[in-house]
Amino acid sequence: MGERAPILEMLGVGKVFPGVVALADVDFRLFPGEVHALMGENGAGKSTLIKVLTGVYDIDAGSIRLSDEDVRFTGPLQAQRAGISTVYQEVNLCPNLSVAENVFIGREPRTLGMIGWRQMRRRSAELLRGLDLDLDVTALLGSYSIAIQQMVAIARAVDISAKVLILDEPTSSLDASEVDQLFRVMRRLKSEGLAIVFVSHFLDQVYEIADRMTVLRNGRRVGEYTVADLPQSQLVSAMIGKDLAVLEELEEQEKPSVAALEQGKPVIAATDVARTGAIEPFSLTIHQGEVVGLAGLLGSGRTELARLLFGADKADQGSFTVAGEPVTMRGPRTAMDHGVAFCSENRRTEGVVGELTVRENIILALQAARGWSRPIPRSRQDELVEKYIAALDIRPANPDSQVRNLSGGNQQKVLLARWLITEPKLLIVDEPTRGIDVGAKAEIQKLLAQLSGDGMAVLFISAELEEVLRLSHKIAVLRDRRLVEQLDNTDEVDVDRILATIASGTTTGAGE
Repeated sequence: MGERAPILEMLGVGKVFPGVVALADVDFRLFPGEVHALMGENGAGKSTLIKVLTGVYDIDAGSIRLSDEDVRFTGPLQAQRAGISTVYQEVNLCPNLSVAENVFIGREPRTLGMIGWRQMRRRSAELLRGLDLDLDVTALLGSYSIAIQQMVAIARAVDISAKVLILDEPTSSLDASEVDQLFRVMRRLKSEGLAIVFVSHFLDQVYEIADRMTVLRNGRRVGEYTVADLPQSQLVSAMIGKDLAVLEELEEQEKPSVAALEQGKPVIAATDVARTGAIEPFSLTIHQGEVVGLAGLLGSGRTELARLLFGADKADQGSFTVAGEPVTMRGPRTAMDHGVAFCSENRRTEGVVGELTVRENIILALQAARGWSRPIPRSRQDELVEKYIAALDIRPANPDSQVRNLSGGNQQKVLLARWLITEPKLLIVDEPTRGIDVGAKAEIQKLLAQLSGDGMAVLFISAELEEVLRLSHKIAVLRDRRLVEQLDNTDEVDVDRILATIASGTTTGAGE
């Protein structure tokens, strides 16, 4: 592959923001007809490199060559016109317009000044059929799933660009069948000579679809590798700069048995709790120091169960006891008053407040619990915030930086700090490691293990069953909005056992 000329070459690229070197002397090559994975932890420089390439940021040093010509773009539109299109994780299209209008928005075919609707619809249908999609292009884009919307964005990008397609975390919201569909499309485009840059935190997916990869760390290029020549363990080491021993330690660590934990005091017990249209009646008890993992497919009811325990949604039936005392769960304030904390899976819209600083985000829950008429003194804020920034290794360690400028992994740590500062008895974490890099994942998993070891109860939700097995003492399996079984996490329980339980919908042990 190296014998051919690259279609894109970035040499010695540098980008500096006030007080931060985002990129330093970075080289990147991309060849026609390949999928090239851009790898690195959050904050490694992946997004900055893409934004420098596409003209979102000015380049401070180095050069960019496209099709053997020097280029320097002043914005994404200019980059598109030159043949570089980007499809981001959050599809940047208009759900209130039709599929065809989205494919051709801003470049509608015209005849005598009038939009050529028939031509636009015919061409849109042809483009989508080329991606193995047979859609009603007159239907509103918003009527289709996120996966289909991404395909529409790719169809638009392919029609604009015949050279380079950048896919930035395209699989983060897709299920397994949708990922397979996307990969079929990527392979077809690759076979037609398109060069594809693929950014993902899912290592298994990278090894399935990519030909080569470039690894960044702390704004510098670690190396360029063929996927076949770089085992996953070496990739992780390259990304974080050290061997990832944390997860191995967690896997080898001997957990206390469920029987031993159940000798302790139940932190919360839900009995025949349900909410119409959300989840059928379930019973679940969580003890001090116990990690209960929720396993199930997308839409199985995991988040719905967690929201009922926190009072974010109100139960139609059933009862709760907290520390052995009956509690009427009127809402989140009731839960917080009884030592229950909840980190939502949607950290952007239900978690961190991007306009606020790290300090303001961390003290938010504690201040709400005290009441806004009793502000926390600034000296106490400083003491608490500095403690949790250090404990969770939040970077940058500046309490006055805006939280929206932090990487996804560090935003997740800020959200955890917000709740840990309240010293909860039960911490509910919904997909705390989704969309963050492998190093931050390991740190968060280690933290949750430490918290349970110190006596905190944890309800842990993750789509990655390996994570659930690694951390949990007990696993509650959900299917079709029903809790179908509770499994003690013994040596006999593995991913296949959980998948079989999900597939069969076994009810043995449910609610026990």
